[in-house]
Amino acid sequence: MSEVRHVKLLILGSGPAGYSAAVYAARANLNPVLITGIQQGGQLTTTTEVENWPGDPEGLTGPDLMDRMQKHAEKFDTEIIFDHINKTDLSKRPFTLTGDQATYTCDALIICTGASAKYLGMESETAFMGKGVSACATCDGFFYRNQKVAVVGGGNTAVEEALYLSNIASEVHVIHRRDSFRSEKILADRLMEKAKKRQCHFTPRPTIRRNFR
Repeated sequence: MSEVRHVKLLILGSGPAGYSAAVYAARANLNPVLITGIQQGGQLTTTTEVENWPGDPEGLTGPDLMDRMQKHAEKFDTEIIFDHINKTDLSKRPFTLTGDQATYTCDALIICTGASAKYLGMESETAFMGKGVSACATCDGFFYRNQKVAVVGGGNTAVEEALYLSNIASEVHVIHRRDSFRSEKILADRLMEKAKKRQCHFTPRPTIRRNFR
């Protein structure tokens, strides 16, 4: 049976929201305990350039920013536990959360689990995960150097990934279900500049079918 530990305040997630909550809670003497989850640092750890962070006009990388946030939380004595919660019981207090390493009970819970990659829902995605299908260009882009790649989506993440891959792959095809991007305009403009130079190709409103060959 796993260890059961009780804490006053538990924070789930180690992205910007989780670390921000930890800093405020720690400064209020609430003795927060933060559980990182599987992807420590959240989606920002896969972002190469963060240009809209106030106070850093030169920009910085996502991993650097999250490392600084973790150190900031630890400065105020936030306890950080590297674990992943896979079961919860929030029907009564104290709340009970079961992780891979231990079971936790808490009087208060702040959930900052963030977002995760969105897939198309095709069977072949699972079959080819790590074998041509990826949700992280900065993690896996090297494996597709000088190859033709496709990025599905039109938000910030998709456009950032396409811009990154344009410096690695021979061709980048951006496939989006709309005829305009939802990303920040500055990112969309950069992508269209790449398209003018034929470094990227934009396919709006595509029809994606399964290849039975």
